[in-house]
Amino acid sequence: MSINATFFAQLVVFFLLVVFTMKFVWPPIANALDERAQKIADGLAAADKAKAELSSANKRVEAELAQSRTETASRLADAERRALTIIEEAKAKAADEGNKIVAAAKAEAEQQAVKARESLREQVAALAVKGAEQILRKEVNADVHADLLSRLKTEL
Repeated sequence: MSINATFFAQLVVFFLLVVFTMKFVWPPIANALDERAQKIADGLAAADKAKAELSSANKRVEAELAQSRTETASRLADAERRALTIIEEAKAKAADEGNKIVAAAKAEAEQQAVKARESLREQVAALAVKGAEQILRKEVNADVHADLLSRLKTEL
């Protein structure tokens, strides 16, 4: 065999190997590389989308937090206003109740004073009758002198 024939045979085998490789080996490798590139591109797109969604979610969370803070502050202010109103109403009720109690106590004291005056008048009238008896040295009949005794009570 000569070198040319060997070279030619090697050249034919090489081309057959290249054709076999291009037809059967290269397409699965190219498909695998394309799929891998597509997966990487999809992953990067998903990562970008996730970043955008995260940013959007963070903005929504911040907005909701600001809204909840505002609502909380509003509710606290309302609660404080209600508490002050309730306290003022309780103070007013307590003052009214205290005034009623004082008025009732004054009325009761006035009634007791009137009763005490009546009792004292009767006692003074009885003492006056006894004193008159002693002075006149005779018994004074209360039934007979009722008009006189009632005038005496009113004068005292």
